[in-house]
Amino acid sequence: MPLEGHYERQTTPLYKLSSRELKAAFGVLAVTLIALIAVVLVTVGADSRPGPAQGCIRSQVAGIVGSETISACGQEAVRVCSRAAEFSGARAETIVADCKKQGVGF
Repeated sequence: MPLEGHYERQTTPLYKLSSRELKAAFGVLAVTLIALIAVVLVTVGADSRPGPAQGCIRSQVAGIVGSETISACGQEAVRVCSRAAEFSGARAETIVADCKKQGVGF
């Protein structure tokens, strides 16, 4: 059971921050926010991964633990597309749709 005065003692800060400490804390906060905004602005329009070349596929499909990327070019793309065409389901349909979109004959 709390006794009289315990709440006040528990919620009172050990000491007040000095103006120098407050200025340092706000300075660090300002530098962090400026750096964060700069990173966001620099990377907002960057496309670091352009689409696959003609005759190549890159499909994002559901894997066991999360998203899985299936990439193939040339004969390997034809093999992957023809193998996916033998199956049904969302994974196979996604791969076949990407094959058709990229013009890979199978």
